Amino acid sequence: MSMIINGLPAEVPLDPRVSLLDFLRDGLHLHGTKKGCDQGACGACTVLADGERILSCLALAVQYDGRSVTTIEGVGTATELHQLQQAFIEHDGFQCGYCTPGQICSAIGMAEEIRRGVPSHVTDDLDAPTMPFCAEEIRERMSGNLCRCGAHNGIVEAIAATFAALPEAEAAE
Repeated sequence: MSMIINGLPAEVPLDPRVSLLDFLRDGLHLHGTKKGCDQGACGACTVLADGERILSCLALAVQYDGRSVTTIEGVGTATELHQLQQAFIEHDGFQCGYCTPGQICSAIGMAEEIRRGVPSHVTDDLDAPTMPFCAEEIRERMSGNLCRCGAHNGIVEAIAATFAALPEAEAAE
């Protein structure tokens, strides 16, 4: 059994009780994905599984056999940041930085949800051909990713600056 982590093959752990989070951190030494509450309430462990955001602390590694998982380490590099990572810097979207990897992975997944027309709790017109990319939608959709430092305004500004002006097909890249 294997999966693809950040574009590279990885053997799924034999122990079916190992969470995806623990496998990433302890098994593969990818420490960008953070262990926050370990209960699915804070979003610090958010990664992308086949492009969709998931809470890796609530997922078992064996569930992702044959699938592709992207962690913050697979989003950009030190020399070539993802445009959202650069926007977090420019808009002061982090303070301590602990939640930042989960925020960034979640925002990338959220942009794809909006591009696909998936409504949120605050979406007014469920039949609209496109979803609005406004601060209210961003805040609602990112509400599962907590920032205890209070960088929420910078986070929303960074997400809006990165994805709001992009053509729909490019929003998730």
